[in-house]
Amino acid sequence: MQELLFSVFPSENFVDLKLYQFGWERCTPAHAFGPAARTHFLFHYVISGTGTLLADDTSGHTNTYQIKSGQGFMIFPGQINTYVADKKLPWEYVWLEFDGLRAKEALSIAGLSPDTPVYHANSYEMRDTMMQEMLYIAKHGDMSPLHLIGHLYLFMDALTRSISSLRLTKGGRLRDFYIHEAIAFIDQNFQNDISVEEIADNCGLNRSYFSKIFKEAIGRTPQAFLLNYRMTKAAELLKLTQLSISDISKAVGYDNPLHFSRAYKNVYGVSPREWRNENRQINARS
Repeated sequence: MQELLFSVFPSENFVDLKLYQFGWERCTPAHAFGPAARTHFLFHYVISGTGTLLADDTSGHTNTYQIKSGQGFMIFPGQINTYVADKKLPWEYVWLEFDGLRAKEALSIAGLSPDTPVYHANSYEMRDTMMQEMLYIAKHGDMSPLHLIGHLYLFMDALTRSISSLRLTKGGRLRDFYIHEAIAFIDQNFQNDISVEEIADNCGLNRSYFSKIFKEAIGRTPQAFLLNYRMTKAAELLKLTQLSISDISKAVGYDNPLHFSRAYKNVYGVSPREWRNENRQINARS
């Protein structure tokens, strides 16, 4: 007999992380969903049982993954996928559908992508913490949006730490210190015209070595991280303030609004003005 909890999140007034829908299900044998594509990130954690995920990678090739209890799978926006419970030992899972300006960055740190969508924990303690946060959200759909978003942050923290704990400490604690110093410097100075050389100098490292350890730890180059960080801040200002495009450009380190608009379009696919108009229309409908 199929058992199911399902809720839809009541608010979209969150920028960094948004929650769309969530639930828990004990599936019937061979229960299937798809083929389909989502518009947001959708993560399933398998509590018991087993099943199969069929998902397209970045080249458009469909890969098949066998996923069992203690593992999970991430479905990415626009990714065609199908998932099917086992006929003899169908899975029980909990899921969250989410998005936001911080989501992609966090998943990049965790190493999850359309080419590597299966969740394998390095820390079982953090994996269990993550599962408990997911179950808490699934069982408390009547709580306030702010309360649920708080637990979504705790879930995301546990997710990234459960996967990346070994990966981030591979080079030792000293390397972690350098990465934290670099990110703190970016956070404090992104609005200025800083370069990768300046970030490396702040850490006391040469640019080549700094770039190497940064990409190993974070999953992207310092240049790409800085660009994405600035565009994330710009998107927040576009959605939450009435500042002009020119003022926002300066606020995130671009003296030339044209250069800013080009960079923003490269990241989000539309100009800053178009992005602001689209999000205002979404807010008006919610």
